[in-house]
Amino acid sequence: MPQATKKRPAAAAVRQTKLFINNEFADPIDGKSFDTYNPATGEVIAKVAAAGPKDVDKAVKCARRALETGPWSKMDAADRGKLLFKLADLVDAHADELASLEALNCGKTITDSKGDMQGVANTLRYYGGWADKIEGKTVPVRGSFLCYTLRQPVGVVGQIIPWNFPLLMLAWKWGPALACGNTIVMKPAEQTPLTALRIGELAIEAGFPPGVVNIINGLGETTGAAMVTHPDIDKIAFTGHVDTAKIITKAAADTLKRTTFELGGKSPNVIFADADMDAAVQGAFHAIYFHGGQCCTAGSRLFVEQKIHQEFVERLAEKSKERKIGDPLDPMTEQGPQVSQEQMDKILGYVQLGQKQGATLMTGGHRVGDKGFFVEPTIFDNVKDDMAIAKDEIFGPVVSVLPFKSLDEVLPRANNTTYGLAAAIWTKDIDKAHLFAKGVKAGTVWVNCYHVVDTTTPFGGFKMSGQGRENGEAALEHYTEMKTVTVKLG
Repeated sequence: MPQATKKRPAAAAVRQTKLFINNEFADPIDGKSFDTYNPATGEVIAKVAAAGPKDVDKAVKCARRALETGPWSKMDAADRGKLLFKLADLVDAHADELASLEALNCGKTITDSKGDMQGVANTLRYYGGWADKIEGKTVPVRGSFLCYTLRQPVGVVGQIIPWNFPLLMLAWKWGPALACGNTIVMKPAEQTPLTALRIGELAIEAGFPPGVVNIINGLGETTGAAMVTHPDIDKIAFTGHVDTAKIITKAAADTLKRTTFELGGKSPNVIFADADMDAAVQGAFHAIYFHGGQCCTAGSRLFVEQKIHQEFVERLAEKSKERKIGDPLDPMTEQGPQVSQEQMDKILGYVQLGQKQGATLMTGGHRVGDKGFFVEPTIFDNVKDDMAIAKDEIFGPVVSVLPFKSLDEVLPRANNTTYGLAAAIWTKDIDKAHLFAKGVKAGTVWVNCYHVVDTTTPFGGFKMSGQGRENGEAALEHYTEMKTVTVKLG
């Protein structure tokens, strides 16, 4: 691992490992637990309480009570917004601690973790501002009637979040749900529960009433399954793998829960010969290697126009060899570990499969060291569209380079995937950029940039990349029910 030349922050203390229900930290009813790991070393950080079906039921009952009869049910919308602002202030006040804990538990670099904390606070403040602006309408119906609509909370919402952006995904889910007046039962990823539990403490300090937010650690097949099938959870919001979303869809059918999904991607990043070469190389590098490729929008299919293909690949390979991989708490580190042994093994398996299917391994493809779950930045050239590395979401620092000749050729190839989360184009031709943006099947399109995501803009996917949208005003629609009220006059 590289030697630190800047001050390395101390690892944050683990304050909570229990379940957070009704503003209290409690042991699970059946006493079960699981280990959470430091992916930089492979060592156990702590044993964390594992919620069973009885704990889920307890959390749901507390959330229902808070929704219907507790102080939350009587609170003015503006006061709900103030609580979100207070929580954002507390995130700012504890940003260094939270970033350190996040880096420890998920392997994200301390630099990126600090950036995430700003995103968490921004998201909470954004939705705090929305809380008293969620309005209905008056409708001019025929006859002597007054007709108006109300937008009311969906109810008790179950939220299941992933391990790659633990606190940011929490904020993306909590912000709109709480602004709309819902109550929450959340399951953080089993790999990364520690920062969510710390936020539970901060929620108490901010003044959220008991039962409004509940955090239940556990495994998907037990805790998650109990949430999805619980008859008194009104909605499930899930971010994660498409195969899990299919399971949730089937399991939620019996209770006809509302569901929203933010799933994976195999995003096309298209480089034209007329692009700014320096910016495009840097952009392609950031697109795939940000957070070790553990990003649902990662630019893992890199389409490069044939005129510049060779030069572009060589420059990208040279840049990848300079990547500083190591301790995520070292401020000089540019890439930390993959989140788990399972993820590392999956990535290295795809490296072997790519070579077996005939792609050219330009650089990388190996584990770094023998401690922790580090993988080299990896580039495959001469990739064909039907190869597994070009079709499957690897979720690691592996990019497939695919040459092309024209916009007419590359657009259908970019769309030839079951996913549709994000896409990007690099060009100085404004017509080409707009034609691509219109034609590509993706929920987010970047032009001469990548990974630009703001809490004000809708985020979600086409096809098997999800259903519904997060962030922006669009997210509010998924956390409210529309009610029509008609009053006879005279």
